[in-house]
Amino acid sequence: MKGLLGKKIGMSQIFMKNGQVVPVTLVEAGPCYVTQIKNGETDGYTAVQMGFGGVKEKRLNKPELGHLNKAGAPSVRFLAEIRMDQTGDVNVGQTLSVGVFEPGDIVDVTGIAKGKGFQGVIKRWGFHRRPMTHGHHYHRAPGSIGMAASPSRVLKGKKMPGRMGGGQKTVSSLEVVRIEEKSNLIAIKGNIPGPKGGYVIIKEAKKSQAR
Repeated sequence: MKGLLGKKIGMSQIFMKNGQVVPVTLVEAGPCYVTQIKNGETDGYTAVQMGFGGVKEKRLNKPELGHLNKAGAPSVRFLAEIRMDQTGDVNVGQTLSVGVFEPGDIVDVTGIAKGKGFQGVIKRWGFHRRPMTHGHHYHRAPGSIGMAASPSRVLKGKKMPGRMGGGQKTVSSLEVVRIEEKSNLIAIKGNIPGPKGGYVIIKEAKKSQAR
């Protein structure tokens, strides 16, 4: 399985040779430094830990610096694991670039979604509003949320107002449209989670491995 860490640059569009306009998200992916390899015998699972994004040493604590120095990696801001069935030829201290992917690859992108704050049921769950005239006083309220006599409580999982967004999200089966190795850019079709400047994990989609 192939994977990289990256930073979301923003959205753009690419004109294909047939004249089709494709909306893409530009991601600065790499260079990524392999800092640790985990296997089933010692850790219970197989994964590759990578680091991405430069940062001053004074921003890191001693355990973090010791871990990176042991792997021969520079100070990095973003550290994450990518689960893999087999680590293959990946070694600790190795540097990975966008060259691991090719145009046409299908990937899954994971990131932290934008936080929307406290929202009502219309924005959060897509409820319809109630009538705006004829004596109605509750235009955007959720309406009845439970039963009076039995069970006399609000059932778990009820769609209610609350905090929206901000959690980890994964968008699956996105196509890699273009690779720019000189500038470490990868253009992915469609949109991906997170704001501009947010860190993301790009890994090969499981469906594409079965092909």
